[in-house]
Amino acid sequence: MKKGYLVLENGEIFEGNKIGSERDTVCEVVFNTSMTGYLEIFTDPSYAGQGVTLTYPLIGNYGIITNDVESRKMWIKAIFIHELAELESNFRAETNLNDYLKDNDIPGLKNVNTRKLTKLLRDNGTMRGKLVSDISNLQEIIKEIKEYTFPNVVGEVSNKHIREFGEGKNKIALIDFGCKENIIRSLVNRNCTVTAFPQDISAETILEGKFDGIVLSNGPGDPEDCKIAIDNIKKLYKSDIPIMGICLGHQLMALATGATTAKLKYGHRGPNHPVKELKTGRICITSQNHGYYVKEDSINKDIAEVSYINVNDGTIEGLNYKGKNIFTVQFHPEACPGPQDCAYLFDEFLAKI
Repeated sequence: MKKGYLVLENGEIFEGNKIGSERDTVCEVVFNTSMTGYLEIFTDPSYAGQGVTLTYPLIGNYGIITNDVESRKMWIKAIFIHELAELESNFRAETNLNDYLKDNDIPGLKNVNTRKLTKLLRDNGTMRGKLVSDISNLQEIIKEIKEYTFPNVVGEVSNKHIREFGEGKNKIALIDFGCKENIIRSLVNRNCTVTAFPQDISAETILEGKFDGIVLSNGPGDPEDCKIAIDNIKKLYKSDIPIMGICLGHQLMALATGATTAKLKYGHRGPNHPVKELKTGRICITSQNHGYYVKEDSINKDIAEVSYINVNDGTIEGLNYKGKNIFTVQFHPEACPGPQDCAYLFDEFLAKI
């Protein structure tokens, strides 16, 4: 097995054995606490530009099931795992994880001390890093890591063409900032016809389409970089059309109405994040994948009110907009493979229609 190394921007080095593609790559290193769903993680556009550390110790045991992908390709830049299952075991499996990584030109490392790496990221925050085969020129590697950026990430992941799904009675416009396919499936299964638009579609085009509702999808990167989208959402906000925002869509609506966002130390990534609905006091376990949050002290209380908070750190997980048929959530109600505690939010959105 070929040796490989993850070099972090602070000079820390993690050794492992190479899997997948042989190439080196620079990425933002994050961690995800999921026990299942690695294929959905790898094909989630919100991970574009990132190398994902999976905290669960055995990855690949049920192989690859292509019907479960969340977008048109793998968006992660690398994976870092403790143990790779050598044999996939599932009646739906079509291939194994290592071959799938090779076919998609995604490099990775196995036999990594993922517990130590995760604790390091929790203590020091998300860091950039590089997966390499040779660390003899360490200073040059660290210099390259510190210069790494991934601009226009939303423009990279958003589909460039208008797509249509379903034949339901409710006509929904979905703005694709890096949409997970299960958002579309969740709407189609609720009697919707969904038209998915590229991220830079004009507000005028949406408004002229006479849609019953609008969904602002999830997506990667810093929400403040999405200048065109924010300007368009300002115009959509002025309409009377019901709007639902998910993850990045939640952040963009907040920015469009005057709030600000900031970066979390190490983000929320996993299917086990508890959120509290303030109206009822009930707790939902949610799937999350974000590195930024809406700052509570920046919200205009005449415009929006907090609907959900994160039980772990108190950050905002949802907003309701006063006098508008608009609500947004930071977590993923379309979570696939789960949990499905908050799938009812799609029903609440359609009830507004």
